[in-house]
Amino acid sequence: MECNRKLLLALTFGFFAIIHLVQAQPDQQGFISLDCGLPPGESPYTDPVTGLTYSSDEDFIQSGKRGESGDSLTIYKQYKDLRYFPDGIRNCYNLTVNNGINYLIRAGFSYGNYDGLNVNPKFDLHVGPNMWIAVDLEYENDREIIYMTKSNLLQICLVKTGSTIPMISTLELRPLRNDSYMTQLGPLKLIYRRAYTGTYGGFIRYPDDVFDRKWLRYNWFETNVNTTLNVTSTNPFLVPDAVSRSGTSPKNATTPLSFYMINDDDSDKVNVYFHFAEIQALNANDTREFDILLEGNIIQRGYSPKVLQSETKYNLSPQKCGAGICILKFVRTQRSTLPPLINAIETFKVLDFVYAETNPNDVAAMKNIQANYGLNIISWQGDPCVPELLKWEDLKCSYTNKSTPPRIISLDLSSRGLKGVITPAFQNLTELQKLDLSNNSLTGGVPEFLASMKSLSIINLNWNDLTGPLPKSFNDKEKSGIKLTVQGNPRLCTDASCKTSNQKYVLPVVASAASVLIVVAVLILILVFRKRRRPTQVDSLSTVQHELPSRPPLFTQTKRFTYSEVVAFTDNFERVLGEGGFGVVYHGSLNGTQPVAVKLLSQSSVQGYKEFKAEVELLLRVHHVNLVSLVGYCDEESHLALLYEYAPNGDLRQHLSGERGGSPLKWSSRLKIVVETAQGLEYLHTGCQPPMVHRDVKTTNILLDEHFQAKLADFGLSRSFSIGGETHVSTAVAGTPGYLDPEYYRTNRLNEKSDVYSFGIVLLEIITSRPVIQQTREKPHIAAWVGYMLTKGDIENIVDPRLNRDYDPTSLWKVLEIAMSCVNPTSDKRPNMSQVTNKLKGCLTLDNSRRGGRQDMGSRSSVEMSTSFSTEVTPKAR
Repeated sequence: MECNRKLLLALTFGFFAIIHLVQAQPDQQGFISLDCGLPPGESPYTDPVTGLTYSSDEDFIQSGKRGESGDSLTIYKQYKDLRYFPDGIRNCYNLTVNNGINYLIRAGFSYGNYDGLNVNPKFDLHVGPNMWIAVDLEYENDREIIYMTKSNLLQICLVKTGSTIPMISTLELRPLRNDSYMTQLGPLKLIYRRAYTGTYGGFIRYPDDVFDRKWLRYNWFETNVNTTLNVTSTNPFLVPDAVSRSGTSPKNATTPLSFYMINDDDSDKVNVYFHFAEIQALNANDTREFDILLEGNIIQRGYSPKVLQSETKYNLSPQKCGAGICILKFVRTQRSTLPPLINAIETFKVLDFVYAETNPNDVAAMKNIQANYGLNIISWQGDPCVPELLKWEDLKCSYTNKSTPPRIISLDLSSRGLKGVITPAFQNLTELQKLDLSNNSLTGGVPEFLASMKSLSIINLNWNDLTGPLPKSFNDKEKSGIKLTVQGNPRLCTDASCKTSNQKYVLPVVASAASVLIVVAVLILILVFRKRRRPTQVDSLSTVQHELPSRPPLFTQTKRFTYSEVVAFTDNFERVLGEGGFGVVYHGSLNGTQPVAVKLLSQSSVQGYKEFKAEVELLLRVHHVNLVSLVGYCDEESHLALLYEYAPNGDLRQHLSGERGGSPLKWSSRLKIVVETAQGLEYLHTGCQPPMVHRDVKTTNILLDEHFQAKLADFGLSRSFSIGGETHVSTAVAGTPGYLDPEYYRTNRLNEKSDVYSFGIVLLEIITSRPVIQQTREKPHIAAWVGYMLTKGDIENIVDPRLNRDYDPTSLWKVLEIAMSCVNPTSDKRPNMSQVTNKLKGCLTLDNSRRGGRQDMGSRSSVEMSTSFSTEVTPKAR
């Protein structure tokens, strides 16, 4: 019997030794270990500290430059090199992985002042199209996430968000067991991973940990417990023996053992993994039993750790924590003779990856097109369609909702230097509606598959070197919905007789011979007309913009005036009202009775022509009582002018600054004006199709008519969003300093929340009557100054003293609250204009109630005000 017991004991220890050996000598199977910036000639190498094999990242990314960190303190070789990304907004690593596997993904950074600027970089990290984390290298240098892959391609992207340049030192992927960490409810972003060893500093990692998790040696300053015996781990987590041999227990055996976890936001949800093993020798009558609590919720009641065997407990549902702090607690039960004991803790934030990746067939097609033509477009990295702010240049996508994969519906590869035949990969874009391959060097015939693509309706093949007959399928009447243009392909035969034509033509697929003749005749007339015209500045601008040599009229609607009529309206430009970047603004009068303001484009203003065109296009199609009305325009050769309604009471800024003289506007008047302005902006954002962003909301662009009704003006910088569900555009930054959305300034990503920010500045102006930028005060920018005053509790000095407390305090403070929410630096945290408008209307109702329903228009009646001021002053040109 004794021999059997000894044999069983020997076999047991032998089994434990084998398990430990497997853990101690893993084979790195499935590991991806990249030393970013490592010269290919030095790859691969074995890290002397960990024994891990690292390779250069050269084959996994198409952009970036190599650098060397000046950090001499790191012990890991892979932190010596780095890759930085001075070009483009999004730069992505492309990694081949196994689909449906949990991966630990770790990005490491060692800035080391490699660029000599001594400014810690700040940027975002994305997994595919979804935000992983905002990186600030002033703090810890590693970022880690556990993520289940959705395909065999994994993209890790660095996204520029400010003035600093993204960089990375190492990128590591470690496959985990799918039955361990719960990623079904969302990826897990590591908050901390601690092994309670009684010491602080340094990591337990590979080769002790077969998954190469980095366990921080931690001292909780309670009672340290440890053993020299081996601790086994047979559950899916495979906690290393080096972690499980130590633990911590409360100094006071009767009190709970508590830990804390600080979250970034109150709305964060967390998963916590508690790792236990009984490593103390217990007497026969000893019992260790305790309840495991997370934020007051019991994870497990009456738990007893197993002797020399690691076990893991965790919350099955993500947990929110009050006030951004999670309390983890182990409470001894009444029957327990020993205090709680824990060996290690891992805490994670559960992320919400909202974006579905672009349809994989579309992605594969775009990759094939990119490879076939050798396209090296810096923005063509990461997911083609999402996030929408970062979608690839030259394509448009359809968006049903965030959880439905987007589809590519338009591709514009005009003037991209394409050579060779039209690749069959295009036909794999099955939802494509528009394809532009013009101005390239494509050869061969027009492929028949283009005619069979069910969604494709517009095909532009102009100015290539295509040859041969046009496939008969394009002449099929059933294909009458397709429009094919093939101008500038002299060796391409398109008519029934298939004779070579050297003419330049634009040919709809089902065009009749008569329509072809009409097109040719129109082109001849344009050429003749051009020869008779004298060249102008606008002509040269049009040529640069690849328009026809003779610019046709911009608009065919009514309200168009000749230049001679404009001269007459303004009495030969006698009265100058203002001057800006667009040109000079003059006073005019239609029929001697209707006053107008006339903006005349300066001959030297190249940008002004674009603004002029944008403003006329917008005002011709929008109509709202709180938007300035277009009276007419002039587009005659080099003479461009815009005529809009005259505002006899000037702009809001003039009244806030006292420039117009008289008594200052009362609070009720200011509130009514901003409510009306908000209504105009709300109309642009929600009432227009497609939606519009003004881009230059400011008090000088809020005009006041004879009844002091607000009219939002100056639409030269306005931009519309494309159809198809897009909610933003990427564009060069434009606007007025002080009013400019800082997020838009950093990222070039424009959406309606940029107008919300500018409107928030307007709200702060009506409350304070102070300049938006004033270098002499504590905080030069008005938003920062108001925030600073609020933190000091100095609310009284924020309000314009000229209001003489003649306002409903609740109304004013609510407006201040709205203003501060509008100027939040993060656009996602700002309200939209519909929400702002509704809240401001409530404030106006409060103020009117205080006044018994009266709506004051200022210190005088609206009639007095409209007659007391000269009509000389009008809105200034920008």
